Amino acid sequence: MDLRISGRVALITGADGGMGFAVAKLLANEGVKLVLADRTLTEAEARRGELPGDTLLVKADLTAGGEAERIVAEALARFGKLDIAVHTAGITGAKGDPLELTDADYEEAWQSDFMSAVRVARAAIPEMKKGGWGRFVAITSENAVQPYWEEATYNAAKAALAAFCKGLSYKLAADGVLVNTVAPAFIETAMTDEMMDKRAEENGTSKEEAIRSFLEEERPGIVQQRRGTVDEVAAAVALLVSDRASFINGANIRVDGGSVQAVQN
Repeated sequence: MDLRISGRVALITGADGGMGFAVAKLLANEGVKLVLADRTLTEAEARRGELPGDTLLVKADLTAGGEAERIVAEALARFGKLDIAVHTAGITGAKGDPLELTDADYEEAWQSDFMSAVRVARAAIPEMKKGGWGRFVAITSENAVQPYWEEATYNAAKAALAAFCKGLSYKLAADGVLVNTVAPAFIETAMTDEMMDKRAEENGTSKEEAIRSFLEEERPGIVQQRRGTVDEVAAAVALLVSDRASFINGANIRVDGGSVQAVQN
């Protein structure tokens, strides 16, 4: 299906592999010009040949003030406009008893998972408004609506991000800018690889057994009994940033295999 976004310019944060790079590949194949940003771009540089069309790589740390504005300025200098922003950057953060986690633990997740998105939106959306067309999509998580006890820092930051994007959506549609979120769960990424490697070590099992037992014990809603793929997340993002999604605004699309066992978002 033609997404009708050929010639658009998209900024993708957290683009060095994982979900970000999967989104980049899909959009590049739709004729979108790319601005890929991350703290490191080792994998993106190595895999640049997989991206047809024009791509700009920008190293940046979005937990620092002024970095989002610098990325947008470089995008404008290269392409003259910015139409799409997909914010995938983030961390799992510290885990443990919510009352024993430190202020620094909460602040780290807050800056990486929430304020980084605020900074990107603040820098990118005014440029979209100038063109009268724009798409802002942030990756949240199942944790935004189904929090887990030991992941309080991540829960809080992702819930805040979901609320922030919903709030943005109320007014920006009048300027042609649509804001939505995508909430994945247990996707095959470096983040869940690390989780499963740790679980396997703690339980004295293989990684495959760690994944199986985790699904059975911790994610019973995922009846397919597997991790999702970054390509499955990218497909949802691509729809939301396309011209085909012209009446989807303020929505949250779950790509979680049924992990969230509730009717509400």
